[in-house]
Amino acid sequence: MSAEISERLKKAVVNMDSEIACETAHEIVIKRLDVTEAVINGLNAGMREVARGYDRREIYLPQVLASANAFYAAFDILRPYLPVDGYSPGKRLLIGVVEGDIHDIGKNLIKVMIEAHGYSSVDLGRDVPIDDFLEKIEKTRPDFIAISTLMTPTLRGVRDLVQQIREKDLLEGRKIMVGGGQVSQEFADEIGADFYGVDDRDTITWMNEQDRKDVGR
Repeated sequence: MSAEISERLKKAVVNMDSEIACETAHEIVIKRLDVTEAVINGLNAGMREVARGYDRREIYLPQVLASANAFYAAFDILRPYLPVDGYSPGKRLLIGVVEGDIHDIGKNLIKVMIEAHGYSSVDLGRDVPIDDFLEKIEKTRPDFIAISTLMTPTLRGVRDLVQQIREKDLLEGRKIMVGGGQVSQEFADEIGADFYGVDDRDTITWMNEQDRKDVGR
C-alpha cells in the first residue's frame, strides 16, 4: 500500500472527516490493498495523534468523539478484510480503565485490534471501581485481564486491583496485562503483571504467543 493512502486515512481521523475516511476505506478494499497496514498506520496512527492532542489539552472531548466516529466508520468497512493469520484463539479479554481515569482512547484501540484477531472482549469502560472489575472477572471468567490508566495518581488503583485479584483467588488460569501513558515495564514488574503493552501491535503479538504456548502443552 502506498504511504499516501495510509496518510490520507490518518488525516481523515485527525480531521474528524468520516466521509473521507469511508471513501478511503472503500478504495483500500476495492484495490485489495493491505488492510492491516491501513488500520495500523492509518486509523490507529490517527487516533494516537488525537489522543496526544487531548492529553496536551490541545483538543477537547467533542473533537475526540468526532475523530472516533470517523475511525469506527472506516474500521467497520475494513474489519471484514483483516487477516488473522489462520489463527483464531476464541479467548476472552476483560478490559477497563481504573477508577479516577476517564482516558479511554488507548483502551479502545486495543479492544478493536484484539477483536479483529479473533478474541472476544468484555469492555468495562472507563473510571471503573475495583469492585466492578472483581465482580466481572468472577462472572465472565476471562482468559486475559487488561488494566489501563493514563494518569500517575491512578497507578495506585492498578496496584490495588492486581493485589485484590490475587487475594480473592481470581488469577488462576488468567494473565494480567497493564498499559497506558504512565505505566512502564518497571511498574508492571513491580506489581507482578504478566505483560506491559506499549501499543496494540505488541499486545496482540504477546497474546497470540501465550495462546500458542497453551495449544502446544
